[in-house]
Amino acid sequence: MVRILVFSGSIRSGSFNTRLAAAAASELGRLDADVSLISLADYPLPLYDGDLEASEGIPEPALKLKRQFCAHQGIFIAGPEYNAGVTPLLKNAIDWVSRVKEAGETPLAAYRGRVFALGSASPGGYGGFRSQMATRQVLEIGCGALVIPESCAVASAHQAFDEDGTLKDERTRGMLKACCESLVAKARSLA
Repeated sequence: MVRILVFSGSIRSGSFNTRLAAAAASELGRLDADVSLISLADYPLPLYDGDLEASEGIPEPALKLKRQFCAHQGIFIAGPEYNAGVTPLLKNAIDWVSRVKEAGETPLAAYRGRVFALGSASPGGYGGFRSQMATRQVLEIGCGALVIPESCAVASAHQAFDEDGTLKDERTRGMLKACCESLVAKARSLA
């Protein structure tokens, strides 16, 4: 069974992207994936600083998060948009994980040999799509990761979810389903 890690790039209370991550985890579960839904709040990291890394080493939460990445064949990230880009929380987590190199590993081991999918949710009309472009650039160009072309952008996110967390709009649900199906298929092909 293919293992998929799901998390939000936000830890804000009531986050639309945390809701999207939960919806993606449900959809992935329906596709017979073994899903791990985590919160970056459980991996508190200082702001990346090369001097801090040199003097204190890799923080334990970065090591644990990197091991989570490596334990899964696929990763779904629901990332909010801050000023047309990636949230500082998400970028910092990506940066710290990129620095972890355990014995016998190649650099960026957490990003190689697995597949990533991106989603976003925003009250605006773009649905956080610009953050997906920025995150894709960081993952693909910066980390050498494979990011599938299918994605899910949830516009008007403040009215997009039912009380049970289901996406109300059929088209948006279809976009999430297609993204999850592609993620599972590609992750299986890499396993």
